[in-house]
Amino acid sequence: MKFGTVPLEEVEGAVAVHSLRLPGVDLRKGMVLDAPLIARLAQAGITEIVAARLEPGDVGEDAAAAAVAAAIAGPQAEADAPFTGRVNLRAQAAGVLLVDRAGVDALNEISEAVTLATLPPFRAVALGEMVATVKIIPFAVPGEAMTAVGRLFRPLVEVAPYKLRRVAVISTLLPGLADKVIAKTLRVTQARLAPTGATIAREWRVPHAEAALAAALADAVAGGAELVLVFGASAIADRRDVIPAAIEAAGGAIEHLGMPVDPGNLLLVGRVGGVPVLGAPGCARSPKENGFDWVLHRLLAGLAVSRADITAMGVGGLLMEIPTRPQPREIAPAPMPGAAHGPRAAIVLAAGRGTRMPHAHKLSAPLDGEPLVRRAVQAALGSAARPVIVVTGHEAEKVRAALEGLDVVFAHNPDFAGGLSTSLRTGLAALPEETEAAAVLLGDMPSVGPTLVDALIRAIDPASGQLIAVPVAAGRRGNPVAWARPLFAELMALTGDVGARHLIAAHAEAVVELPVEGEGAFLDIDTREELEALEIHAIAARADVDASAALEAMKAEDA
Repeated sequence: MKFGTVPLEEVEGAVAVHSLRLPGVDLRKGMVLDAPLIARLAQAGITEIVAARLEPGDVGEDAAAAAVAAAIAGPQAEADAPFTGRVNLRAQAAGVLLVDRAGVDALNEISEAVTLATLPPFRAVALGEMVATVKIIPFAVPGEAMTAVGRLFRPLVEVAPYKLRRVAVISTLLPGLADKVIAKTLRVTQARLAPTGATIAREWRVPHAEAALAAALADAVAGGAELVLVFGASAIADRRDVIPAAIEAAGGAIEHLGMPVDPGNLLLVGRVGGVPVLGAPGCARSPKENGFDWVLHRLLAGLAVSRADITAMGVGGLLMEIPTRPQPREIAPAPMPGAAHGPRAAIVLAAGRGTRMPHAHKLSAPLDGEPLVRRAVQAALGSAARPVIVVTGHEAEKVRAALEGLDVVFAHNPDFAGGLSTSLRTGLAALPEETEAAAVLLGDMPSVGPTLVDALIRAIDPASGQLIAVPVAAGRRGNPVAWARPLFAELMALTGDVGARHLIAAHAEAVVELPVEGEGAFLDIDTREELEALEIHAIAARADVDASAALEAMKAEDA
């Protein structure tokens, strides 16, 4: 191909290299210079122009791009029409992209005139999505280059369509794992499956024990499941742990435990009766992309996932800045001189409607002569947490009146009807920027004391990866829960009437469990009967008498 500045009288039939706009002239890059166009250029005073002219054997950019695209497009990858030396390839089915990396590298090595770019191998793609593009850099490709490219022509890009449709989900249970967490996990999982055409055909909830899980696995396979997902109440710590042991007890085998993708490290891949089984890591309860997605989509497309496939995922496997291993810029500011840690706050959620106590405003209802919410707020104020943010919503004025005289900051949530997550977002948004951690208290938990709040906020240590602090008794997790700033963004992303329990499971390695005694961390008031029962115990404690005696005294007063 000839390229350079050409006198106007010699340019007919060549291609314009640059765009040019003048009165009466709209010359665009790539246009063929014909006689009428040359005449207009002459009238505009142009005497020469930069142009390109094909030589014998050269292949024009559109023809070259079309030829390359047609040759490298494999099954379910279709080429668009060429335009300005480019041809895009699109998926003809939803599935997983397969790329011959060595072939792509070899093609791009032949000539700088010919380029091929693709999405990453094994990327999940939708119907019609662009998966690759061929671009010819100059206006033509030399004939010898096209001959060399031709020797490599073979399908390099294809889409493996999703095949599996029936997915079984098994959740194992331990004390303290709330039904809301499982419900949220199922919703997230169904949303993950929806683009693939698969559905949750059936789900089981069984104790976190080998025999129970093995029975559920056998039942799922016998029932026609094409893929089984196991969400454990506890993370898989070893090949001898409950989930891998149950797979083997069901007659299956473990193919690989762990993966060099973060988040997603604690993934398990196995089989039972020829059916793939995935032991999901905790991060799979979150909708964010993680290593679980990488393996799940391959399996749904009917692709085998071997140990070698998983161990090869390390390069590019760090999917984001992991909160438990934050980048230096994300670590909270250094503590003030003489302080044990940076600023820590408390958020008291007091926006709920209390629908199970319809004849009274629950949070302002008296308990031993004091509004329910005031007791919860005083627990926060009695700790070192500052500021104490109180989130109001339903009957906000009554909550404010119940807290009159207390040193708190009010943050109103006008969207309180949207659920607990909206109040949590409101409270987090009201925190000072320098806040390193915050304890989240519920306004209907009057038996939480300041000592517990202090213990929780002091347990947070971002520098050592301790980002969540939870009270625990007999394997059951309670409230309040303290959170470090690196997790605030994930808390802000919650939606609906769901708390943050699934985030605790997703960041299991970042959780500090604080043993507690008594029921204070587990006792919330929902009904009038529960409030009256607590009132009885409060009276008994104050009078140092048995609760039953206090009940009799109350009955006598009523009579």
